[in-house]
Amino acid sequence: MSISKSDSYAAAGVDVTAGYESTNLIKPMVESTYIPGVIGTLGGFGGCFELPGGYSEPVMVSGTDGVGTKLKLAYLMDRHDTVGVDCVAMCVNDIICGGAKPLFFLDYMAMGKNVPERTAEIVKGVVEGCKQAGCALIGGETAEMPGLYAEDEYDLAGYSTGIVEKSRMLDNRDMAEGDVLIGLASSGCHSNGFSLIRKVFNIDRDPDVLNRYTDRLGKSLGEVLITPTRIYVKSVLRLLDEGLSIHGISHITGGGFYENVPRMMKEGLTAEIDTSSYELPEIFKLLSEVGEIPMRDMYNTFNMGIGMVLALPADDAEKALKLLREEGETVCRLGIITTGEDAVMVK
Repeated sequence: MSISKSDSYAAAGVDVTAGYESTNLIKPMVESTYIPGVIGTLGGFGGCFELPGGYSEPVMVSGTDGVGTKLKLAYLMDRHDTVGVDCVAMCVNDIICGGAKPLFFLDYMAMGKNVPERTAEIVKGVVEGCKQAGCALIGGETAEMPGLYAEDEYDLAGYSTGIVEKSRMLDNRDMAEGDVLIGLASSGCHSNGFSLIRKVFNIDRDPDVLNRYTDRLGKSLGEVLITPTRIYVKSVLRLLDEGLSIHGISHITGGGFYENVPRMMKEGLTAEIDTSSYELPEIFKLLSEVGEIPMRDMYNTFNMGIGMVLALPADDAEKALKLLREEGETVCRLGIITTGEDAVMVK
């Protein structure tokens, strides 16, 4: 077997041997995500997946996203096994909003220096995210880019494709006045707003702040902030499998309630959000106080403790709450759909 090696390329900062070492480390983890439909394994030029049967009019739904500047915390804390979950979550939580079951995922990593053990830790998180979402990791790319990234820095993004029967695609055509809004609790800040978070806590200039225990949080600031994004795929699929009618889903990411809730709304209707319906997590209170950020801005930047919002007929609300709790979700009656010109009203 020939061995790929280039001393000249290594002298320029790209170690192809480290790339092969990384592949050997991650291959067993990647293969542990495989589900029916996966064809082949790592090493080919393209990841292959056979479409499942049982669909008369299958529609493919795709999403792509990255982790963003939350990665700065991973560098500073030397903690790389959680950001992969964030990467998967950002993609699969988007495509489940259309009712699509995620089938497969691909990741993209760009870094200043490929340290195989660190790369394996990153992929470990991606694998965990794929398992939570029930999809397969069928490929990816690791690009070593000396001179573009510092040796201890990297970027991480991904892409996912799911499938849904055309007649079961989720949209807002049936949304009506009186529908109930259900909020699914987030696990924290998820993967949005971290440029503001870093500014508020002065993290770039004083990274030690991440290691300091905070009584209000019950743990260090870093532990709270690095907590990976919650993945809601299996919980939403449970509702759909049980035959509940969902009139809209919003994944609360960057832009908070004011940017994301309107994306699921029908013209002429308003989502009235009752912020007293749940307990605001301490991290968001702390951010607002330390950064002197008005609550209007907070709800236009962060998820504020709610990672996903569902709109359902009032008759289905109690059953939905029960099923979601059975799936391990913390949920609340977040509000109601009324008539109005504004797509969302937070009060």
